[in-house]
Amino acid sequence: MYGWAGKVLEVDLSREKVTEAKLDEKLVCDFIGGRGLGAKILYDRVGPDVKPLDPENLLIFATGPLTGTLAPASGRHCIVTKSPLTGTIFDAQSGGFWGAELKFAGYDAIIVGGQAEKPVYLWVSDGKAEIKSAEDIWGKGTHATTDALCKELDDDKIKVACIGQAGEKLSKIAAIINDKYRAAGRGGVGAVMGSKRLKAIAVRGKGRPKIADEASFNTYVRECQKLLKENSVTGTALPTYGTAVLVNIINEHGIYPTRNFQTGVFPTADRTSGETMAETILVRKKACFGCPIACSRVTKVGGEEHEGPEYETIWAFGAQCGVDDLEAITKANLLCNDLGLDTISMGNTIGCAMELSERGKLQGLKFGDAKAIVELTQKTAMREGLGEKLAEGSARLAEGGGIPELSMSVKGLELPAYDPRGVQGHGLAYATSNRGGCHLRAYMIAPEVLGVPKLMERFSTSGKPEMVIILQNLVATMDSLVLCEFTSFALETVQYAKLLDAATGIEFTDEEVMTIGERIWNLERLYNLREGLTAKDDTLPKRLLEEPLPEGPSKGRKTMLAGMLSSYYSFRGWGSNGVPTKEKLRELGLA
Repeated sequence: MYGWAGKVLEVDLSREKVTEAKLDEKLVCDFIGGRGLGAKILYDRVGPDVKPLDPENLLIFATGPLTGTLAPASGRHCIVTKSPLTGTIFDAQSGGFWGAELKFAGYDAIIVGGQAEKPVYLWVSDGKAEIKSAEDIWGKGTHATTDALCKELDDDKIKVACIGQAGEKLSKIAAIINDKYRAAGRGGVGAVMGSKRLKAIAVRGKGRPKIADEASFNTYVRECQKLLKENSVTGTALPTYGTAVLVNIINEHGIYPTRNFQTGVFPTADRTSGETMAETILVRKKACFGCPIACSRVTKVGGEEHEGPEYETIWAFGAQCGVDDLEAITKANLLCNDLGLDTISMGNTIGCAMELSERGKLQGLKFGDAKAIVELTQKTAMREGLGEKLAEGSARLAEGGGIPELSMSVKGLELPAYDPRGVQGHGLAYATSNRGGCHLRAYMIAPEVLGVPKLMERFSTSGKPEMVIILQNLVATMDSLVLCEFTSFALETVQYAKLLDAATGIEFTDEEVMTIGERIWNLERLYNLREGLTAKDDTLPKRLLEEPLPEGPSKGRKTMLAGMLSSYYSFRGWGSNGVPTKEKLRELGLA
């Protein structure tokens, strides 16, 4: 095979057995790799009788045919499982270098099942894999774990994906951290890894992906790099200020969620912006494998250098909690990286707790408490005190407090840093996301705020269902290639199809690439329906539907979801009940 390595590792931790299987060529032609491959495996092998933390649940680490190639931003990998936070099918994406290294080691995916009797880690190196004891590193943070494995295996070039204390203690917002600072953060994937007593997967490889048509592939790579460099977002904004360039932009539109989405304006947002970071704590920028954008920031706080924080993290620990202390936000971010926590869900859940305290359901918390965001992050990972409740996520926290509507989540997944009341299409994208509240399933901020690929009136619902569907299908494909979604600011479907075609030697048109994305989306929908979710779950928190924004450029706006949702189902080829029709499934080869 070209593009793909052609091999998959099957790991049964209960039996302490590792086997190797050939990658199914028909399967990857239909689902490509990454998210699509993982979704198909999970659909076929993990049914509704399996609970997320059962040994029978699978944890699938998958790359794509472009991973580790010269294609720009091709260092990512995807983790697919059934989420303990949402109960849905779930994929978490991560950048860095780990995904490329797995491909170099000779594998497209690792499928982990079962549960080890004692803590273990998996060592994968140049076509070989071995289960080894992790008892000495169980209880350590992700940074110490990474350093310990590099020392034990006597190679500082080893790439490590691991869990911290949060994953070990089965926090439903636990992340899997690779390369110390990159996170497959959302949905509690770290808890699934912890339930299997799998501390880490260390990889090292010296191979390289084989390209079918190197001359054409290299030509397309240069074309893509040129487009990325010339684009104002990928060529200027992100390289200069990182993702935090969005802080002032989103706040100026009145859609920067503040104090648990009570308003969309944070008066002191600039104190935590990308521009302020550049002037105060920034040391240098950093890139993931093969990425010309280099959006990551290396910062210095308290005399130590670390990576981050990113935009979503700055918002979650910042405006969401009413905090404008950049140093405290940076410390909370570092703790999340080391303890293994999702920064979006962590900050969002603290914000929910602060409002619950404001309503008299908890004691001792208030918005604006910078010290609290650091302390509660530590306690959540260790499940100490209030952290025991925070570790379950905001939906369970708010339910326990008797005010479930204070959880700003969809399908149990905490919302990110954009108030949908001022961006109608983005609200529809939140509500229909297969993995719950997520901005990355269809980043409608691009057309509704940034004007990419065209500017759409953000307060209008016209044309939004069609655009959401296009972006959802495109992202499903990109997550399966696996490429960074930032490239979509500059590249179009035709560029992705050309890269895939030349890399694999299999003809893929841009129409076929989009059809694959649609197939993946519908398969994920079928999984969630099988789990018991219905159209009633395609909704938003009551606040966003009924309470108008009280101030700022989006004042008076609510999310007008109902009309968009019925059109969305129709354009999807689904029934009014949100179920894909038999005709649509036959069309996509899913009958």
